[in-house]
Amino acid sequence: MDKQTIIVTGGSRGIGRAIVDRMLADGFNVATCGRGLRPEDLDEAVLWVQADVSISSDAEFLLKAANEEFGPVDVLVNNAGVQVEKSVLDSNDADWDLVMNINCRGVFNMCRAALPDMVQRGGNIINIGSISGMVSDPSMALYNASKAFVHGLTRSIAVDHGPKVRCNAIRPGWIMTEMAEDGFALARDPEKAMADALARHPVGRFGEPRDISNMVSWLASDQSSYVSGECFTVDGGMTAASPLNPGLF
Repeated sequence: MDKQTIIVTGGSRGIGRAIVDRMLADGFNVATCGRGLRPEDLDEAVLWVQADVSISSDAEFLLKAANEEFGPVDVLVNNAGVQVEKSVLDSNDADWDLVMNINCRGVFNMCRAALPDMVQRGGNIINIGSISGMVSDPSMALYNASKAFVHGLTRSIAVDHGPKVRCNAIRPGWIMTEMAEDGFALARDPEKAMADALARHPVGRFGEPRDISNMVSWLASDQSSYVSGECFTVDGGMTAASPLNPGLF
């Protein structure tokens, strides 16, 4: 059987890398990208393209490379993202450009590049948002705003380009990656902040990249064929709880 082809942006590490590995195991042809060189431990079956998705020509080049290597792209996962740990008052123009260019323009560029073919033959777009797009983390103003954009764009694509194209988003919670560690490092007492955050998770643990790759696997499959325009929170139940610390009761 012919394999389906998937593009995962920002697949060199963290959540992106977990998605790349999972989709390869699921039998997809996988293409991924990053602004740096190909990671040495990346599976040889994965197509690596050095690209910056915030540049429209790079997004188009990535799509073209995947088409030439594997054929038409069936699934697009917009995972590439950055964060700047600052409030609005502390942010400058360079901070705005960095976060908005990658987190917002990058998602837009990739969707715009993939949609012409997808609206003709069908396709599936999965955007990686964040719980920060619906409940704001402190000193993460630009990141919070950028993820709210991703959620809004997800719904618009689903509405405008269905039924040929499905589009959904995943809102990860505290997934233990380098970005999460940088977030906890902002606290006056990072160790205490981490313990408090853990106590707010009904499942009793922080998330791992594979928790998000499992969700991507489902959304990329026919099992989710009736699902579009949704933003799925995957946070161990953290945002379902009240602000009261359950460890005190």
